[in-house]
Amino acid sequence: MRTVTYGAACSLDGFIAARDGAIDWLHFSKDVQQHIAQYWKTIDTMLVGRKTWAAGEEQGGMSGMIGGITTYLFSRTMREAPPGVHLVRDDAGAFVRELKRQPGKGICVMGGGELAVSLLEAGVVDEVGLNVHPILLGDGVPLFRDAGRRIALELLESRVIEGGCVLSQYRVREGARA
Repeated sequence: MRTVTYGAACSLDGFIAARDGAIDWLHFSKDVQQHIAQYWKTIDTMLVGRKTWAAGEEQGGMSGMIGGITTYLFSRTMREAPPGVHLVRDDAGAFVRELKRQPGKGICVMGGGELAVSLLEAGVVDEVGLNVHPILLGDGVPLFRDAGRRIALELLESRVIEGGCVLSQYRVREGARA
């Protein structure tokens, strides 16, 4: 079965963006670029929520990220998807549960917030990868919203990277998935 990974960069106090949506505090380093390049080779599918898609478009577009990767955009309000992207308006958990049964490489949950919590709630996320930045934002868009239950994680890897960031990878423990 395919692996679903939710990955995000966050502040030390657990926010993925400032209150106004700004991500100017993110530190992009060669370490991060190498990690992302290696990770990108392990996936063939990307799941993205409407708000993350919109933020990506404001930052210069998501199209450069999706070459050769099947992309599913989850939205209950959009009527059509951008070219080359599949719009999903159905239950995200059920859709991803079926997607995991299909042949292919890993599946990346891009961004955070509402889509990530719905997939955690549904028990379809297998791993969580975090790039924790050495900054306290005080307020903003939370990395995790309430998934309605505790989700036990097992640390797979943790290391300091350039800029004082800590890159950590966790596996969702058996029994914490549906």
